[in-house]
Amino acid sequence: MDAKKQLGFIEEMTSNADAVQERVLAEILARNADAEYLRLKCGLGSAADRATFRAKVPMVEYEDLAPYIRRIANGDRSPILTGTEHPVTELFTSSGTSGGERKLIPVVEDEFSRRWQLIGLARPVIKQHVTGLDEGSGLYFHFVKSGTTTPGGLPARTALTSYYKSDLFQKLPPGTFTSPVAAILCEDAFQGMYAQVLCGLCQRHRVVRVGAVFASGVLRAVRFFQNNWEQLAADIEAGTLTDRVTDPSVREAVIGVLRPDPELAQFIRSEGSNGDHGAGIIARIWPNTKYLDTIVTGSLAQYVPTLNYYGGGLPIISMVYVSSECSIGLNLRPLCDPSEVSYTIMPNTAYLEFLPVDAEGAATASHLVELANVEVGREYELVVTTSAGLCRYRVGDVLRVTGFYNATPQVRFVRRSNVVLSIESDKTDEADLQRAVDRAAALLRQHAVLDYTSRTCTETIPGHYVIYWELLAVEDGSKSMDGDDVLEQCCLEMEEAMNSVYRQSRVADGSIGPLEIRVVRPGTFEELADYAVSHGASIGQYKVPRRVTAPPVIHLLDSRVVSSHFSPAMPHWASAQMFNSTEEKRSYSA
Repeated sequence: MDAKKQLGFIEEMTSNADAVQERVLAEILARNADAEYLRLKCGLGSAADRATFRAKVPMVEYEDLAPYIRRIANGDRSPILTGTEHPVTELFTSSGTSGGERKLIPVVEDEFSRRWQLIGLARPVIKQHVTGLDEGSGLYFHFVKSGTTTPGGLPARTALTSYYKSDLFQKLPPGTFTSPVAAILCEDAFQGMYAQVLCGLCQRHRVVRVGAVFASGVLRAVRFFQNNWEQLAADIEAGTLTDRVTDPSVREAVIGVLRPDPELAQFIRSEGSNGDHGAGIIARIWPNTKYLDTIVTGSLAQYVPTLNYYGGGLPIISMVYVSSECSIGLNLRPLCDPSEVSYTIMPNTAYLEFLPVDAEGAATASHLVELANVEVGREYELVVTTSAGLCRYRVGDVLRVTGFYNATPQVRFVRRSNVVLSIESDKTDEADLQRAVDRAAALLRQHAVLDYTSRTCTETIPGHYVIYWELLAVEDGSKSMDGDDVLEQCCLEMEEAMNSVYRQSRVADGSIGPLEIRVVRPGTFEELADYAVSHGASIGQYKVPRRVTAPPVIHLLDSRVVSSHFSPAMPHWASAQMFNSTEEKRSYSA
């Protein structure tokens, strides 16, 4: 489909949103009519329509569908969630968690093309606003994550890993990206990053866009260059590859790009030793870059100032809104300010409904609102029905409706429901955080945790969790603190208590730095309460926030810090034990 037809397709879908939604639901119900869940659990017949579906099919969360998904994972090939002719062929591991572990999202074979159709629509939209994109390549820092195989033989991996390993990705036209496929598929974080940065440097004048899925990925690449520029320059000067890259396929791919270039090596040394701390470094190293392509919505907005600093004013574009469950929306104003990004929902991707929520993220009604009937200015939790067997499934994304494009709503991603902390793909909710604090506090010998709060720190790269503790002496007359070694072990114990997504990001991906505990002086949390009350909070209803974001509050806490402690080691994580909770082991062996 050429660019003109693609743009016309967007207009057609958005102009007939409700009719498209009705057709999508009819197709889903027809193909999955013999599925056990719809037929027996929900009591739907083969001729079910939209009204019957809305009357009989309940809204569900992951825990409601987990028993069915576990049967599929264990090898049951009967039509459970999907129809006989469309069996589940893969399970995506969602970055959302259930019981501390990744959720398993069913995928059917033809779902893949639907999920990535949205990405194909993004390019003609961008080209309406940015010229010269066909004159070069993209420098994207792509990485796979370790996957596994379920007892029933199905691949279980992230949606992005599945995409990078697919023919769809590997058969993209030559020159689409500067990174060799072998470097992207390398599971060793250092080798993969080294190869991608090196190839990007060797082709620096061909690069017209720089990006990563998450904003933190771009910043990690910049920091990687700052930490390894001497070796990179030496390799480029000699035309040889460091022995630190040992993967044979990666070495072969990089050597195919690498040539002796003393002039480029000298430029890299000049940039690496520059005393400006990297201000504008992306625009200088890759001078033909038109924009930065990465997600900076929701919690990732915290990276925008740092991206602006390193990018030297390059536009930041967040183009598509895609979840593990399905693709959802497209940014039709790619050059808007990152804080103003809204996604126009594409109604042909799945059947979408919306659960009204209040400012605290709590549901305000039990009924679901159809796509065409949402109200501008209201916040909703997204609920999806997909061809892969998810029916009226709560995704957990809270969206604000900002307007309409033709007859389809435009939404701004606000937050993940119940998530307290997030650096990249990790999602730590309040229960996770409380569990981690309780586990670490048990190591204290002379003190107890009187109160705590938290935030993410993105002043460092990679970002990390900061936990503020106010301690209470538990021994009479004791004025001493637990020693540094104890508090450092508390940091590590908190990390051990975090879910597997956090631990994988910390250990295997290097996308999260060591957790930090900052001990504040006695009385700090009373001051925090006083500050909140002075700014309008009710003294009778005030609760200590478990996450702080307001700069004045962060300044108050940081000005009361008496000691700071970091995790001294990596928490446990093994790629072969992706599903290592007691619950998962029990379900797989059942």
